[in-house]
Amino acid sequence: MSIRAYLAHLGIEEPLPPTLESLRLVHRRHVEQIPYENLQIMLGRPPSVDPESSLTRVGEVGRAGYCFHQNAVLELVLRDLGFAVERRHGHVWINPEKRADPFLNHLVLVVTGLPTDDNPDGRWWPDVGLGEGFLEPLPLVAGDYVDGPLRFEVTEVTEDGWSFRNDPTGTFTGLEVTSAPTDPMTVLDSHATLSTAPDGVFSRILVVQRRDPLGVDTLRGCVRGRVDGEGRRTTDLTSYDEWRGALVGLGLSLVGVQEAHLRALFDRTLVGHEQWVAAGRP
Repeated sequence: MSIRAYLAHLGIEEPLPPTLESLRLVHRRHVEQIPYENLQIMLGRPPSVDPESSLTRVGEVGRAGYCFHQNAVLELVLRDLGFAVERRHGHVWINPEKRADPFLNHLVLVVTGLPTDDNPDGRWWPDVGLGEGFLEPLPLVAGDYVDGPLRFEVTEVTEDGWSFRNDPTGTFTGLEVTSAPTDPMTVLDSHATLSTAPDGVFSRILVVQRRDPLGVDTLRGCVRGRVDGEGRRTTDLTSYDEWRGALVGLGLSLVGVQEAHLRALFDRTLVGHEQWVAAGRP
């Protein structure tokens, strides 16, 4: 029932065969319709990273969360559709000195058994949890990839992992993928670190991101941003109505979120935004 509800949310009513075309369809629909976000964490109620719970949440309220939730949902759905799926350990980094950090902060999937002329090994990287990532799965073949206005690079590909470089406009620099553990307890421990205030990176500022064929939209704090063929543009949203409208405009479901709690989150976010502006927007 949860998988049918998920597919219905994506506008897919018919059963899909485990083909590359189906993989691309599900991936594209997911990133276009289920934003990457940390709303519940910022409201003080981090959602479970249990895959089944995350899948049910998408069907019931239309939200997933960040990568641990998003890619876990996709894994369940793809396995149910008959795809061969493997997990990998991911570490997203901004500064080069953090590239080799062994901390799990990104759940990575590999789909196998789908060879093409350009990808004879048949290994693909679907990832609906990068927020500003790619519209369709990337082949696990070293090279540069053009995705609308964005440019990505995959290097150092082995059976166990690879390196990824994000588009220069992105909010992170790269991702290192290895075969380190991704068992439920490891994911749970990492989730606690990532989502617990005040140090957890997902507990500091609200982030909502969504891809579309022409680019990527982001709301970070009180700043709405757009990257597309015209470049990068930002707008400050300093009224509650503007800010709430941006959440809805990015496709973020507010089902089950009390208006008073959302307004309180905006008030806190605006204080942080004003302090950031006063400090010169560092």
